[in-house]
Amino acid sequence: MKEDNSQKPIKKYHTEPFGPLIRSMNEFFTQQPVKRLLDTIDEVFDKPFPFATIPIDMYETDTDLVISVDLPGVKKEQIDIEYAEKYVTISVNHMEEVEETNEKIHYYMKKHSYNKSSRTVSLPYPISNKNIKASYKDGVLKILIPKQHRKKLYIDE
Repeated sequence: MKEDNSQKPIKKYHTEPFGPLIRSMNEFFTQQPVKRLLDTIDEVFDKPFPFATIPIDMYETDTDLVISVDLPGVKKEQIDIEYAEKYVTISVNHMEEVEETNEKIHYYMKKHSYNKSSRTVSLPYPISNKNIKASYKDGVLKILIPKQHRKKLYIDE
């Protein structure tokens, strides 16, 4: 007996009991407004707190105590620095607004995000407020604190 191969293969959706329902759900979730919503939710879980902790590097040179902070994508105006005798506080207020419009498919999206983070760094010794300097270039904040003149104490016999 000869097999009949003239029949076309049947699509997977038609052989499954819920095939048409699954196909319509796939189409629904891949349309632009719903897809954008799902992508936004994914972004929240990818980076829930972009500046949960502000990474710092603190070291001494011959003349200064240096605090170096990597802040990529942050503008100078979004950074606040406060200092006292024994600590420095660095705060970042990051605000972003994104707007998308597509008249062809009647789509409009506007997103606001606001993130605030701060970090207080304890200093190894008290500082005076003279000549403290800060600079921000290429996403790196540098705070220069002049070293205090220290006196040596000699031990008597």
